[in-house]
Amino acid sequence: MIISDLHPWNLAPRDAAALQRQLAAQVVVKDHLPPEVRQVAGVDVSYKKHGKMFFAAVSVLSFPDLEPLSRATAQGLSEFPYIPGLLSFRELPIVLEAFRRLPQAPDVILVDGQGIAHPRRLGLASHLGLWLGVPTIGCAKSRLCGEHPAPGKDKGDAVPLRDGEDTLGTVLTTRTGTRPLYVSPGHLIDQRRAVEITLACCRRYRQPEPTRSAHLLSNELRRAAADLPS
Repeated sequence: MIISDLHPWNLAPRDAAALQRQLAAQVVVKDHLPPEVRQVAGVDVSYKKHGKMFFAAVSVLSFPDLEPLSRATAQGLSEFPYIPGLLSFRELPIVLEAFRRLPQAPDVILVDGQGIAHPRRLGLASHLGLWLGVPTIGCAKSRLCGEHPAPGKDKGDAVPLRDGEDTLGTVLTTRTGTRPLYVSPGHLIDQRRAVEITLACCRRYRQPEPTRSAHLLSNELRRAAADLPS
């Protein structure tokens, strides 16, 4: 993939937060998926607690069959501090390096993180979508902001995630009897399609297959690095 530079990464936390507010105005929450979705990617990042070496993985599956097609990984140091709400400034530089190693862009990307369900409306999925110009979906395991009632326990049960008058996403049960995911549009997709694609990617597990595959791959990469002689 060819990726153009959107902005520099060497920012102070205050400047990074200000940039998020500016970039949030560029996020498009409308459906720009192709007429037929054939490839769906999942993204995940792994790192040792308090560590600075990050391991990113992108796993591309066929859609709707969810068979493996391609994958790419990258690793590198990140000096940006851990600050809730600014995680994309820690993780995205390594994630983008992994995407540069893919032969072509997928039709849609599922991210283990937030889309617009973010205090400044620019979570990891939205930030990534702006860099790539590809539809992205945030599929987070926990809530960063907003309020919601409890969804039902059956797969497909859902309630809106709201922050005041704003609807930020959907609290979605993706597997019967498990805790829900927080699904929100990242970029170039609307809420209905974000939920539709996410559910179609969930089979036996709580996580969608693309992000689960990327999670396993990033952890494998981290463990392999830890086993290397120093």
